[in-house]
Amino acid sequence: MTNTTHIAPEAVDPDQLDRRIIEMYRGVANGTGRDLHFPTGRALAEALGYPSDLLDRLPAEAVSSFAGVGYHFALARLQPGERVLDLGSGSGMDVFAAATHVGPSGRVIGVDITPEQLAKSERLRRADHVSFRHARIEALPFEDESFDAVISNGVINLSPYKRTVFAEVARVLRQGGRLALADIVTERQITARTACQADLWAACIAGASQTDLYLEDLAAAGLDLRALRDNPAYRFTSERAQNTSHKYGAHSVSLLAGKPEVFR
Repeated sequence: MTNTTHIAPEAVDPDQLDRRIIEMYRGVANGTGRDLHFPTGRALAEALGYPSDLLDRLPAEAVSSFAGVGYHFALARLQPGERVLDLGSGSGMDVFAAATHVGPSGRVIGVDITPEQLAKSERLRRADHVSFRHARIEALPFEDESFDAVISNGVINLSPYKRTVFAEVARVLRQGGRLALADIVTERQITARTACQADLWAACIAGASQTDLYLEDLAAAGLDLRALRDNPAYRFTSERAQNTSHKYGAHSVSLLAGKPEVFR
């Protein structure tokens, strides 16, 4: 893969990063996570803007494992019958939320790499138009133009290959389709010394891109930015993460981007 994170990929060992991500989010799925750098659960979802009546309709166990960084559904505006892909679906809360929007005539697929998250989301699945796959977001196992919308919540920052991720999003979106996401970006570029810390990378800080570089990667994939907004309600929880966040100006944003009708 091409290095497009603007942080040298050798700054973090990919295998170590995968192990740390899986370890951290295994704890989130099982409710055994200790000393997390980030908040989780229903209180977080409500603070970010998820309506209480929507959360009431979702499996409580999925909501309790929610670890997103924003509420991107206001931008996504999912419609009945649409085909939706969730990148990094975790325990499935956003997949189940998307399913309420698209209804039984639509389809929602979540992809993740943490076995415990996938097992939990599959156990909580009740609808036939919802499914989950083990897959990396840099290499999606779907045909071209398979989806009307792609969503993601606090996940793309975890990849050292963000431009590859956005290129995959563009590939699987139909022409005229859209990407709605929430993610962590920074005001100042992360140094290699910080980027080599796999636990901070897995906590959505050390792998975050500077905002303008993140948007460059988005544009390089041929996706057109339509909306960008800050999510001031999101806060890291540990002192170490808060200090690192302050140092680099790490913060949550939500964005909407579209794939042109005539894709370049």
